[in-house]
Amino acid sequence: MDDQELFWTSYIGFGVICTIAELVRPARKLRYAKAVPLDLVALAVYQLAVVEVAAWVTEPVGGVVRYVPLGSALLGVWLPLRVVVFFLLADCGSYWMHRLMHTRHVWRVHRWHHSPTQLYWLAGVRTTIPQQILFNLPYVAMVLLVGAPAWLFAAILALQVAQNHWMHMNVSWRSHWLEYVFVTPRYHHIHHSSDAELHDGNYGAIFTIWDRLFGTYVAPDANQPRTFGTGEKKRDPVLLMIGV
Repeated sequence: MDDQELFWTSYIGFGVICTIAELVRPARKLRYAKAVPLDLVALAVYQLAVVEVAAWVTEPVGGVVRYVPLGSALLGVWLPLRVVVFFLLADCGSYWMHRLMHTRHVWRVHRWHHSPTQLYWLAGVRTTIPQQILFNLPYVAMVLLVGAPAWLFAAILALQVAQNHWMHMNVSWRSHWLEYVFVTPRYHHIHHSSDAELHDGNYGAIFTIWDRLFGTYVAPDANQPRTFGTGEKKRDPVLLMIGV
């Protein structure tokens, strides 16, 4: 099995698991027939264009995956510790990139991601090219700063796919101790609320610590969204997809 076959087998397999979980313990009533067709188009655009263009723009050293640490002394640090530091700092960078996308001048490149009015595991695939570039930058920066072996890139890709499915899942499940550290579906669903006061919080992608540290934490127990979407006038999906 080559890398592409492995990727799609894992992608579809995890999607099946997510769908079963959503059918068994749905957080909200969901009409898949209404949501899935547009998201399948978004998935095709994402895989064929968004990922490729963003990788071409942001991949370090001409697209060649190799060690490129700014400080050679870091190569002597125990690899598991470097991996932990890598993900912590990259996720912190993603948090700030996410907040940047909610500012007035950058919101247009992120609006497409917030356009779903129904949240489920595939809804998070709506991503524009500029958004993907911005989210790639913290990881590229960490490669240059910390250094990373080639296998870590495959791990990052797998983690991002699983994380994206996970945080958008339509499941009625919670764990306070897990949410104290990691982003969960109900934690992230608050961010997709059509209510501006809610979607300007809970920016974290992997860890919830950044929202707590920087004052954007919205407690899931006290705040659950009634509706999803941008809360704006409906726009053409094609224009949203290209960030216009």
